[in-house]
Amino acid sequence: MKKFMKEFCKRGFMFAAGGPIITAIVWFCLQAAGKISTLTVNEVVIAIISTSLMAFVAAGISVINQTENVPKAFAALIQASVLYVDYLGFYLLNGWIPVSKIWIFTLIFVAVFVITWLIIILSVKAKVDKMNRLLGEK
Repeated sequence: MKKFMKEFCKRGFMFAAGGPIITAIVWFCLQAAGKISTLTVNEVVIAIISTSLMAFVAAGISVINQTENVPKAFAALIQASVLYVDYLGFYLLNGWIPVSKIWIFTLIFVAVFVITWLIIILSVKAKVDKMNRLLGEK
């Protein structure tokens, strides 16, 4: 657990600086959609701090796949759960999605998470298969 927390914090701090970039991208999209035109100082401060925390947690939880001795499916379930609560909580806090649209967010989140993991699994499998073929030829 000590190694997990150390790696969690290390990765978290590396990516927390991306919070303001995430905030700028979200605001740009909201402004382009006509959802916002001006921001208050409080909105800016809350958004920058919350997206930095969101990036910290999102980067930190990725370490569960490398440091903890749990089945991969269980690690993915933990990662998905933490990311879902992390993203949804901060999106609601910042008013980026209304409560009535949580179901849409959930569908998109699950689809993107599953597709991302399928791509990772298939690419790793292809590399392992290639290495096994190369080893078999020697």
